[in-house]
Amino acid sequence: MRKTKLLSNPIIRHVQDFSSIYSFIIVLFLMGVVFGAIIVNSLSIDQKEDLFHYLNQFFGQVSDGKVAAPADLFQLSFFHNVKFLSLMWVLGISIIGLPIILILLFIKGVVVGFSVGFLVNQMGWGGFLLSFVTVLPQNLFIIPMFIFVAVVAVGVSLKLIRKIFIRQNMGFQIIPMFAQYIVALVIAIGVVSIAAGIEAYLSPVLMKSVMTYINK
Repeated sequence: MRKTKLLSNPIIRHVQDFSSIYSFIIVLFLMGVVFGAIIVNSLSIDQKEDLFHYLNQFFGQVSDGKVAAPADLFQLSFFHNVKFLSLMWVLGISIIGLPIILILLFIKGVVVGFSVGFLVNQMGWGGFLLSFVTVLPQNLFIIPMFIFVAVVAVGVSLKLIRKIFIRQNMGFQIIPMFAQYIVALVIAIGVVSIAAGIEAYLSPVLMKSVMTYINK
């Protein structure tokens, strides 16, 4: 009985149906994170110093309270992530966009890995604390949604490929599939709006507190 209830859970059923794609996508993303961290070590000393100079200027502005209004930060973060998600979503129904979806997710992993790696490389424990409050909070919501949309997009793309090129018609209903695909994007956008709120209203406060602690 309990097993039947678990299988009736749409989230568990979704993960089971796409388990192989999830495994591949997660591994691909983690490879991007590792690659981003490796890139940090491949930078020259001058490049690191230049980047760290601009980073220090930004942190100085944060410490002085000279950052954009939370509403502007929310709008910027929200639309940036929605554009990224929407692009993957559109690529999923374009069929030929399948490899681009994988590239985009890998790039996202590279950005996260580079951001955390650079902060830790340049600032040590202080950099780890900064990455913990500036990179982690919103990405706890953003990364799962990127992976979720990527998995659904790849799944839809593979179904369309089978339909068009392999002529597999059994069990294929395009309207319900497309409706579920739209719902997946709406869910992702809703979760991303929470992440944007965290990035706009919580992260600057946490960043300022950590910078005050580091500069003591």
